[in-house]
Amino acid sequence: MSKTKLLFDLIMYVNAKRSFTAEDVADEFNVSVRTAHRYLIELSEMGVPLYTELGRNGGYRMLDNRALPPIIFNENEAYAIFFAFQSLKYYKSLPFEIDLKSVSRKLSASLPADTRNKIDHLDSVLSFWNKKRSISSPFLKEIIEAALENHILDIEYQSKHKNTDREISPIGVYAYDGFWYLPAFDLSLNEIRVFRLDRILTLKNTQKKHNPGIKLDSWLENLITEEPTEPIHLYVKLTREGIRQCNSQPWLEPHINIDNQDHGHIDMNIDKKELAFVSNFFLQLGTNAKVIEPQEVVANICKQLQDTLQHYGSTEKSLR
Repeated sequence: MSKTKLLFDLIMYVNAKRSFTAEDVADEFNVSVRTAHRYLIELSEMGVPLYTELGRNGGYRMLDNRALPPIIFNENEAYAIFFAFQSLKYYKSLPFEIDLKSVSRKLSASLPADTRNKIDHLDSVLSFWNKKRSISSPFLKEIIEAALENHILDIEYQSKHKNTDREISPIGVYAYDGFWYLPAFDLSLNEIRVFRLDRILTLKNTQKKHNPGIKLDSWLENLITEEPTEPIHLYVKLTREGIRQCNSQPWLEPHINIDNQDHGHIDMNIDKKELAFVSNFFLQLGTNAKVIEPQEVVANICKQLQDTLQHYGSTEKSLR
């Protein structure tokens, strides 16, 4: 057996055994104990997380972060991995302490020179850009692990008006627009709510079990296709710029109707609980959108505009 093949098999052996002695390795691979020690030192130098336990009953133990055996990728597979990394590099927080630079460096070192040069060149002209947020999400790993185990979490959450304590059963996490989001079953409200991870102030895993009853991919699919539980009709007239702005919103894009080159409209049902969100969105579009109905949204927009005018009017008076 070649040395390369032996080291490859040894990586799989130590991953499976977790705890072993040099004598165990010597017997398994038919080598001397001295050679077994030397090979284990080489594995450690290669980055395999081995811990030496001293004493009469000592030996070797694998740390929790296991090393995987070598994997051979073709050129297209290597491209796919590098550009999967691209989609994550603008996020301040990543799960499981992912070191993108370290992984990229190891993968790059195993590639032929021409493939490596091509990837370096593609990296300079192609990017999956997100807004880079300075706010971290410190509990990302713990939440993912809790979702995998169906564990209930106690969290303190920074809500709009005050901090609140919640008991939640996480479905999973997803990234959007530079932030991490957590859909979870809120046990006190008996419904699914969405939390932004950077607004979770404290977190405790209760170890208690609860199955939220839905997987993340199904929940995300339902997010686009589900019918409102309390439907309210929304009709909005749009300018050319309004159409362009609304086309970038997944919840609006399927409902945009083009009347002519410069005008269009939105005709759809929204959920009653989304009235505040919808009002804020169309307020930001200014004169590029005009909400015709529902009257609740029209009233919300008018009130916010009046409050803004009053706010700046009082500021103007104080400056005179």
